[in-house]
Amino acid sequence: MAAEVEGLEPEAAATEDAAGDAADAVDAEPGDPPLLVGNRLNLDLYPRGCHRLLNLCAQRPPQLLEVEFLRLSGHEDPRLLEATLAQVPCSLQHLRSLVLRGGQHRDVLGACSRGSLTTLPAGLSGLARLAHLDLSFNSLETLPACIPQMRGLSALLLSYNSLSELPEALGALPSLTFLSVSHNGLQTLPTALGSLSTLQRLDLSENLLDTLPPEIGGLSSLTELNLASNRLQGLPTSLVGLRSLRFLVLHSNLLTSVPAGLAHLPLLTRLDLRDNQLRDVPLELLDAPFVRLRGNPLGKALPASHSPPETPVTPEMPRLFLNSDLDSFLVTPQGCSVTLACGVRLQFPAGATSSPVNIQYRLWLPEPHLVPLGPHDSLLSGVLELQPHGVAFRQEVGLWLLFVPPRARRCREVVVRTLSDDSWSDLETYLEEEAPKRLWAHCQVPHFSWFLVVSRPVSNTCLVPPQGTLLYSSGHPGVKVTFPPGATNEPRHVRMQVVHVGSRELRALLEEPEAAASPLLCLSQSGPPSFLQPVTVQLPLPPGVTGLSLDRACLHLLYRTPPEVAWDDITAQVALEITHLYARFQVTHFSWYWLWYTTKTCVEGLARKAWERLRLHRVNLIALQRRRDPEQVLLQCLPGNKVDATLRRLLDRYRGPEPSDTVEMFEGEKFFAAFERGIDVDADRPDCVAGRICFVFYSHLKNMKEVYVTTALDRQAQAVRGQVSFYRGAVPEEVPEEAEAARQRKGTDSLWMATLPIKLPRLRGCQGPEQGQGTSLSLAPLTLGDAETGFLTQSNLQNVAGRLGPDWPAVALHLGMPYRELQRIRHEFRDDLDGQIRHMLFSWAERQAGQPGAVGLLVQALEQSDRLDVAEEVRAVLELGRQKYKDSIQRTSLAPRDLAPPEPSASQSPESAQA
Repeated sequence: MAAEVEGLEPEAAATEDAAGDAADAVDAEPGDPPLLVGNRLNLDLYPRGCHRLLNLCAQRPPQLLEVEFLRLSGHEDPRLLEATLAQVPCSLQHLRSLVLRGGQHRDVLGACSRGSLTTLPAGLSGLARLAHLDLSFNSLETLPACIPQMRGLSALLLSYNSLSELPEALGALPSLTFLSVSHNGLQTLPTALGSLSTLQRLDLSENLLDTLPPEIGGLSSLTELNLASNRLQGLPTSLVGLRSLRFLVLHSNLLTSVPAGLAHLPLLTRLDLRDNQLRDVPLELLDAPFVRLRGNPLGKALPASHSPPETPVTPEMPRLFLNSDLDSFLVTPQGCSVTLACGVRLQFPAGATSSPVNIQYRLWLPEPHLVPLGPHDSLLSGVLELQPHGVAFRQEVGLWLLFVPPRARRCREVVVRTLSDDSWSDLETYLEEEAPKRLWAHCQVPHFSWFLVVSRPVSNTCLVPPQGTLLYSSGHPGVKVTFPPGATNEPRHVRMQVVHVGSRELRALLEEPEAAASPLLCLSQSGPPSFLQPVTVQLPLPPGVTGLSLDRACLHLLYRTPPEVAWDDITAQVALEITHLYARFQVTHFSWYWLWYTTKTCVEGLARKAWERLRLHRVNLIALQRRRDPEQVLLQCLPGNKVDATLRRLLDRYRGPEPSDTVEMFEGEKFFAAFERGIDVDADRPDCVAGRICFVFYSHLKNMKEVYVTTALDRQAQAVRGQVSFYRGAVPEEVPEEAEAARQRKGTDSLWMATLPIKLPRLRGCQGPEQGQGTSLSLAPLTLGDAETGFLTQSNLQNVAGRLGPDWPAVALHLGMPYRELQRIRHEFRDDLDGQIRHMLFSWAERQAGQPGAVGLLVQALEQSDRLDVAEEVRAVLELGRQKYKDSIQRTSLAPRDLAPPEPSASQSPESAQA
């Protein structure tokens, strides 16, 4: 989910700004250049920071009086920290920013540990110029008494402490514009909070607040208010007086109602009411496009002037379960919850449509023209099309797409991508766990189009105003972009993506053990291609390289402009400013940037190869034949780390040669399989072109197809030894003959990837080739039941499978299937819901074949799983089969009319008795 910088993020932005700019003020070891450089002093990155500051205060160098920014670690010894802070007012009289954060250390679970700071010396109130104070991630239980006396304070950050209340004296800060007290234990707020007339941003999320004082409506300058994850049950009506409010975040509370006047706030662009207890929402809010209401037990919308005497009874929302045979359903203004057999859920809230609408859906196989992927994106699902396209709903519709989560990778996120107004965009996406290794991607959609689930590098966006702003990466905080005032005349949207780069492959490519590279930075924007003022970009130096030890001749700034694949070395064209940890440079338009440290001089070509390797996947190709039916061939392209597990799962039913050698492929790359040496595809298929089977490689999907093959050769005389070859690209218009294709394999630019043997065994007996393929290797059809209870044929079981949908696990458990086998089926067919259902049902039916009472057990399991509709259909099929069988017996005079029909003889198959 993309993070917004202009929301409630100034805490992280401000502290990262200080961290990046102050890095050049510290030496790593004694004897290096002096500690003081410019007006910044950063002592939280090294041990014994308090000792260093005390030494400086004792020496009193002239530069000490110029320091305006100071950072100390909150993990110092409490007594030493108190003694050090007592020296600050007399030694750092020009101090404007003081950061005393904890959180630099992590506990065994990976969480940030709190600092030891519990109070501040009273003398700090003498810092007349102090404007920014950050005490986050500490152990404060009460607000230090000196803080309300800091009259010039404009930003106060108190997040991640243990505060249970705030003093009334806090209202005496006349210049305060930003206050963050998130992740504390606040139970009440002081009434004096409403006197902070200059306050613009207030973050009180993750506390224990159950009420708000009415005085909060006096915050006349407030633009952003975050009250998420508290215990609020109601809101004061004074909130409607916050005429400057732009963002109001109230999700994850216990609200049952909200003031109707919130819809009339003139500047409000976001009202987040998700996950509350709202049942009745004013109509003005239901119609407002900026309101988020997911996760509320909403009833009917009421006019704002109507206040019911009691809470109305909310009718239960209809639930629809559609099998794979249906491709449409009807949605009424009452709303409904719909579950599709293809692993999709939809929730239409009441009032989403004003009249009945017929919704059509289709799950498309992923093709490159339907799957827009960036250079470092991965596809996680098929392509869902919902119609009618572009018709706006009165309320946003909830959409859940089932997918198998990728293996955890650094700095990546999962989003739902959709087509809107002829361009693809990513929706705000939330992940919900459905089962181990199976997740739902959930989003809210205002209208229908195409949808797919994508894994991408973490993306951060912001709206750049003419006044300037700061954009930083949430995945790598050392990457940031500073927009000065005047960089743009009109607000424009800017997007940042950071791709983590491993050093091992880079060193192997360059054959240089000391080579390293920074994260790969991609910047894009809307509006004019260039900025009016230079924009400053900051990248961390490559791992193992510091500003005190690097050789500038080895540092290369690389630049790429899409859609070109070439990288240019622009080190000589920009002024690189090197600090202890970062490199900064200025640009006027955006593209891709990469910082390398290597002794190589010509790095453009190497950078192109390294970038390609970042996007390549190492795969193996397999071709297996079913043991009981060799004409059925399974073709699959697998990532190298999944080959062994897949073969172990398949080799009890399939056999074949060893997998191919490792091949490298790009996400979304086309390839095809060609059967050669006398073997051909048996039937026409949509994915078959000139006898070649077409594929598109997606690293997180099953690149698998099963085909039936045949041969024109005489299999009575001997077995047919053919092969299947895999080639890159689409099937060419003129498919080369096998001999020519063999010659092409040996070229440097060969499209050939691998060849695997295929053997069709010799036919025994008197059958000809065609006859043998149809009879000697065929299996008896699967039939369940007996004459007394009735028969279910394979076709009947297939229809049952098509109706079960997501209820199949409950049916399986009631059939007596072990939970471990259930999990195995889910994992084996993790991208195919229909495959899960069919495998469960038919594997159970095979075990029950010939057993009495199997059909009754199936009907009972359906009833216990609340699928009475399917159970009734099965009963109807059984009754119809029994009646037809009885009629056939009577027609042949094998039984009197008043007697039950005997069991069928061995020569009479159940299929002949079943319609």
